[in-house]
Amino acid sequence: MSKLLSFKGGITIPRSKEQISQTAIELFPAPSRVIIPLLQHNGATAHPTVKRGDPVSIGQLIGEPSEHSSLAVHASVSGEVLSIGLFPHPNGRQVLAVEIENNFKDDKAYTQPYDRPWQEAASQELIQKIQQCGIAGMSGEGTPTHLKLSQPSNKTIHTVILNACVSEPYSAADTRLLIENPEDILNGFLILKKITGATRAVICVDNKLQAVNQALQARIANPEYKGISVVKLKSKYPQGAERQLIYALTKKTIQADGTAADTGCMVFSPSTALAVHEAIIDGLPLYQRVISVNGSSVGSPGNYLVRCGTPIRSILESCNVDMTTTKKVISGGPMTGITQSDLDAPIIKTTTGIFALDNTTPAIQDYPCINCGYCVNVCPQKLVPSRIAKYVKQINMKKAAEWNFSDCIECGACAYVCPSRINLVHFIKLAKFNAPLNTNRSGSSR
Repeated sequence: MSKLLSFKGGITIPRSKEQISQTAIELFPAPSRVIIPLLQHNGATAHPTVKRGDPVSIGQLIGEPSEHSSLAVHASVSGEVLSIGLFPHPNGRQVLAVEIENNFKDDKAYTQPYDRPWQEAASQELIQKIQQCGIAGMSGEGTPTHLKLSQPSNKTIHTVILNACVSEPYSAADTRLLIENPEDILNGFLILKKITGATRAVICVDNKLQAVNQALQARIANPEYKGISVVKLKSKYPQGAERQLIYALTKKTIQADGTAADTGCMVFSPSTALAVHEAIIDGLPLYQRVISVNGSSVGSPGNYLVRCGTPIRSILESCNVDMTTTKKVISGGPMTGITQSDLDAPIIKTTTGIFALDNTTPAIQDYPCINCGYCVNVCPQKLVPSRIAKYVKQINMKKAAEWNFSDCIECGACAYVCPSRINLVHFIKLAKFNAPLNTNRSGSSR
């Protein structure tokens, strides 16, 4: 038996997703009101194309790109625009958003699908359609997909990778999509392969996700998927991180200020590939997505197809979460997610899940560092998190920068293994947040 591909470092997390990965995707009821942010990705805010009192239909453009890094935003329900203003965002900020009252008529205004096979379309034509449908990376990073695909001419992409190594221990959205809808995901993957001009298409699968592997192997045996291969990777965290995924497959390293394209690779999530398929084949804009709802406070955990703009509070109530005993709600997952202070914040294009903890979860008291080196052993970026945290606590950003905190991918593995319960990744995030301020007086972090 050949050795499983992987990377140095990382951790093994209990298979908390086993039960939820066996739970079929359910359609979450559309709420009576949605709040749709005009910023749902890593980029600039869109410009509203509607005003208060306007009628809207599902899939209608309500936010047009304001600049190159902006993204089209579409209505997720039909109804009437109640207001346009600042609303809570899952990243903790207030952002411009469109509030829509649902009339439950489900009137639709999709874009037109192609009237010929996508194989006959030019790459730029496909990219324009993807941009028109407002697609961004849906595994959390939120890079506009049309920008990702529009690489400079001096960067040749030879390998496209479908990332089936889901890392978050309580999230199974992509896992369920691969099991329930593999054909459309594979078709979207082939479209992405055509656009990039890649000669190699690889699906990287967590070796413990047997159901996913079986579903994919059964499909790629078909002639229409010729050229796609499946590679099993060792099940550990954060194998699904782009840098670690590419290293495991190619042994190439992405520099701190570089991108996957520098290695000749591009990585896409199953959710993104599915969105590309729906945009090209069906003319469907990105206005809904599958998320996992899980955690000790969730009475009815599961995987749900949810409209963007649905308030987190609505999801928690429908999933039988007792808010009187809920201690913490996280957008995303426990390792990399963002704690929510306002549950009126909505689901957006990059939301992979909602994780809720009850008050039986013990509070964590941290203790002084004992210099055990565990954080160094597990760091996938070969950093020394304890040393970085030490200097950040001392507000010595110059020394912290000398230990390359900017290389951190914020996976949280260091905090997970720390016997002193120090939230090491928190201090590294603080260093990054303060980097522009401190660079002026302490020098560059590189």
